[in-house]
This record gives sequence, C-alpha cells and structure tokens, in this order.
Amino acid sequence: MQHFTRKAVSASVALMAAAAFLAGCTTSKPRTAPSASRAALPVMERVALGANACWFKSKDPAFAGYRLAPELNSFSGRPRILLVKAHSPESRPLLVVQAEGNPARLDAFGPMMGDAVSGRITADVNRWAQGGKGC
Repeated sequence: MQHFTRKAVSASVALMAAAAFLAGCTTSKPRTAPSASRAALPVMERVALGANACWFKSKDPAFAGYRLAPELNSFSGRPRILLVKAHSPESRPLLVVQAEGNPARLDAFGPMMGDAVSGRITADVNRWAQGGKGC
C-alpha cells in the first residue's frame, strides 16, 4: 500500500479542481472577434477611395457636376461620404453614403438614389465596401 503525504494529497486535489474548472470554461466553438476590415470606418475609407478614383479623378460624366465631401472622422460612429453640387459645396448633399457598426451596415440615400445613376451607385459602393478596387 502506498503512503501519501498530506501535502501530496492536497496538491493532487488542487490540481484536479483546477483541471475541472478549466474544463468547464471551454466552449465547443472558438470565439472570434469581427474583422477590423469589416468595421464602418475601414469600409467607408474604401468606398471614399473608390468613389474619388472612379467617379471624380476619371472625369466620369455622370458625376461631373458634383464634388466628393468625405466625413470619415465621425463622432457619431457613422463615417460617411457626401456628394454635393460642384459649384455649391455648402448646399444640401445630393447623395449620402454612410456605414455603422462591425460588420458595417451601409446606407445610401438622397435625391441621386432616385435618379438613373442609382443602380450604378449601389453596385459601385457594394463592390468597394467588399474590397473590390475596380471602376
């Protein structure tokens, strides 16, 4: 018959209790944090870069009368870009594209979303939001 010291038994019991505790803390599914690149700000940064390159720097005639006004540093947690009249930037925006949350939820609204160009705006914004770079 083996003889265990009181110290050895106490250490063994403590080790088994710790193992049981840790086993109870594990889950069957690993927890993953939402991807930072899917958060509102990085999504709207991609949209702003795409809109600037494809709608304005390329001199696209559909956007010739407008100017891009990015408002990415938002205290409301909703970074956005605005399209305003080129010769009247202080006027009301004709298009607002904004995102919120992680993963980002996009929203586009304004008078331009009722125009013929609305389908193109939607397709472009969705492509850029998902990481596409083309025009």
